[in-house]
Amino acid sequence: MASYPVISSDDHVFEPADLWTSRLDKPFRDRAPHVIHRDEDDTDWWVCDGLVGLSGGSGGSLLGKRFDESPDKLSFADKIENVRPGAYLPEERLKDMDADGIDLALVYPTQGLLLYSVPDSTLLTALCKAYNDWLVEFCGGSAGRIKGIAMLDIDDIGSAIREIERCAKLGLVGAMISVYPAEENSYDRPEYEPFWSAAEDLRMPLSLHIVTNRPAAQTGQGDGALRSLDGPIDFAALANADHWVRMSLARMILSGVFERHPRLQVGSIEQEVSWAPHFIERLDYTYTQRPQSGGYRFGEAMLPSDYFRRNVFISFQEDAVGLRERQFIGVDNLLWGSDYPHAESTFPRSQQILTEILADCTEEEKAKIVGGNTARIYNLG
Repeated sequence: MASYPVISSDDHVFEPADLWTSRLDKPFRDRAPHVIHRDEDDTDWWVCDGLVGLSGGSGGSLLGKRFDESPDKLSFADKIENVRPGAYLPEERLKDMDADGIDLALVYPTQGLLLYSVPDSTLLTALCKAYNDWLVEFCGGSAGRIKGIAMLDIDDIGSAIREIERCAKLGLVGAMISVYPAEENSYDRPEYEPFWSAAEDLRMPLSLHIVTNRPAAQTGQGDGALRSLDGPIDFAALANADHWVRMSLARMILSGVFERHPRLQVGSIEQEVSWAPHFIERLDYTYTQRPQSGGYRFGEAMLPSDYFRRNVFISFQEDAVGLRERQFIGVDNLLWGSDYPHAESTFPRSQQILTEILADCTEEEKAKIVGGNTARIYNLG
């Protein structure tokens, strides 16, 4: 790559086993995420409130192995001790960033993603706050090269506003909310207006990360839901996971959220980008060619596609097909991320993959996609 900064907009941490139990008061402590060992296959698993989440392989022990092994020889079931140290130690993460040519990284949780499956909103709010406290500590050991994205539960909008304000003061640079809330709480509802205003005023971009449906049980969203230990993974649902982010973005755009909050930034994280051209075209077609009795009409002379290109960003890993349509999507809307330390990460071949998928881009486009857009959207200076 050239001399411009490379920023990964979508990396992750692997939370330490005592993160929540050491930070929560009773009665939440007894229901908090913790690790159990399964003797029959010598593997470790996260458990929360009686449901099972991820194993060691999901958190970082499979990092880079997809380049050398066929998928049928790999398993998410593993021991926590095999997770790569860079997933939970900032000093080791910096070494891996240097080896992979990454100057700065934005980080999301690992097990924390699945906690949006927890039905009890009071518990989820407490878990988010504990994670955010730990994340501030983790980022503090990175010499400014790792920036944190807060977890938020916006079932309770007042509490979410207080937490996003707190996290902004603590130095976190953005916040994630459920990619798809419970149907009765969809993002076109007016009660969210104070929260959108808070995020806008704080200049805190909001992320809609894959496998954070709330509650996940309603969506069959693949491996992103807490489940019984032997519960199956629905790979068909996982392959179509971008359905949920399209639904949430469409509801926000078509209800005028971005007309009322012109500086609000909302991003699709880890759902690749090939879906975006068709989605953008369908938004405009639906708005201009379908009967609109009772539907929201923009007061400005703008189309849904205009709001998408002004207010929405998309983080991806290696979607060469989507990049072919970068001009239609908007080059300024595209952010690259390595997804370290998960099984599908581009580590340790990020530079090679970027060279291949950006081969047809100009140098100006490359500079935006691999770092410039992320720096601008997240106000990284």
